[in-house]
Amino acid sequence: MTEITRVPLRPIAKGSLTKLWIGVIVAIALAVLLAWSLAPQGYGLTVLEEGTGPTPGDTDVAFVKYVGRLDDGTVFDESQPLPIPVEGIFPEGNPLPIDGVVPGFADGLKQMQAGGRYELRIPSEEAYGADVPPGSPIPPNADLTFEVELVDFMTRADFDRRIQTITQMMQQQGAMMGAPGGEAPMGEPEGAAPPQ
Repeated sequence: MTEITRVPLRPIAKGSLTKLWIGVIVAIALAVLLAWSLAPQGYGLTVLEEGTGPTPGDTDVAFVKYVGRLDDGTVFDESQPLPIPVEGIFPEGNPLPIDGVVPGFADGLKQMQAGGRYELRIPSEEAYGADVPPGSPIPPNADLTFEVELVDFMTRADFDRRIQTITQMMQQQGAMMGAPGGEAPMGEPEGAAPPQ
């Protein structure tokens, strides 16, 4: 039979266990502080009404209805209906290329689902910071809050194809309206309304 060699355990020095726990607590506190300092301050996305389906990507075009407010509640921007006929070609809302908006707005859009309504809070450094556009109603270093409805989104290529379709339709309508130089087509008197 083999004998196992016994190794005596030394007692833990007084206070060592307390020092170990203090070290663990300090390490956790430093990790939480580091995570907090790296997170965008003031940024937040609150779901007001759930959407469905996938979320837009970096190069998609989002169609949104929105209202932008400053911290004091002043409305500085809101979506407007498009001035061109788009029924059947584009969804409702204003088209916004995701790679063409301020970083905080882009980050928020990429977390939204079509049909959803959201409140998006963007800290100044993720919006315009001190470099606001000239003539803008947004003061320097302002935090922004948006209420956003993501109506739908599509790829940039699909958006460009649909723009091309609208352009061709408008050119065809222009050709039907009259020849260059103000002459009316097919002998109609100048200024006659085209058939509806």
